[in-house]
Amino acid sequence: MSGPTSSPFDLTHCTLCPRRCGVDRGVTEGFCGIGLAPVVAKAFPHFWEEPCISGTRGSGTVFFTGCSLRCDFCQNRPISRDGIGWEMDVDRLARVFLQLAGKGVHNINLVNPTHQAHAILDALCHCTDLLTIPVVWNSGGYDSVETVEAMAEHVGVWLPDLKFHDAELSGKLASAPDYYERATAAIRTMARCAGPAVYDAEGLLVRGVLIRHLVLPGHTRDSIRILEWIAAEFGNSMPVSLMGQYTPMPEAVEAPGRRLTRREYERVVDALFRLGLEEGYVQELSAAGRERIPDWDGEGLGE
Repeated sequence: MSGPTSSPFDLTHCTLCPRRCGVDRGVTEGFCGIGLAPVVAKAFPHFWEEPCISGTRGSGTVFFTGCSLRCDFCQNRPISRDGIGWEMDVDRLARVFLQLAGKGVHNINLVNPTHQAHAILDALCHCTDLLTIPVVWNSGGYDSVETVEAMAEHVGVWLPDLKFHDAELSGKLASAPDYYERATAAIRTMARCAGPAVYDAEGLLVRGVLIRHLVLPGHTRDSIRILEWIAAEFGNSMPVSLMGQYTPMPEAVEAPGRRLTRREYERVVDALFRLGLEEGYVQELSAAGRERIPDWDGEGLGE
């Protein structure tokens, strides 16, 4: 495997995500709950992503512990907030990537990677000569422009959420009133770095950006504003994945306590097509529920 390169990140005053909490990650944890070493909860072939990501052989998903957003409605709370995961060194993380690739997956899918970008970059540099499948950056969208630019050489596919438009809503549900400003700046940078979407002969996305948006019950107008921004910024060239899988979680305090209604979802779907955003996917409402939440059992992490 190749050796590490000089990191562009200063973890003695962490600014990996837009919170820029400034802690010395070698001494204490950031807002994300993670120090210097990578912490991972699971790595396995995942078949429930969008068809152009999962394909027929699965997406090699690596779920990272901790989070710089900590959304109140998060379905992955045991790893995003409660710290379930296994600490490892960079060499071991690189081996996790390569072992997944060896299972025949279509890509390496980094789930919630933002706050561990420094370790991910080092691991990718360790195995860059051996990893021949695309790397997917699957984030909550709350990425800094600087981090996106630093990862661009190694990331082929960007899979960001665009969760909120309204600052009051993002402040309430994610303690991030600047979410929309930061996420749209990051997505613009992703689009500039990746260029137009490129698909292989099997219909797998190998380069480009696919924006995800989860419709929240009671907040359809916020969703429509997000779709309006995508259409105004990118026209009909940007693939969008509209999701209706919102599932109330018992630990949530501020988030809606019910599922999305069909009438609410259809209102947003109608707006999607009215705006000409026909590239991408519309999820079925039947995807809501806890059945597809993984067990955080350390699968695929090896020793």
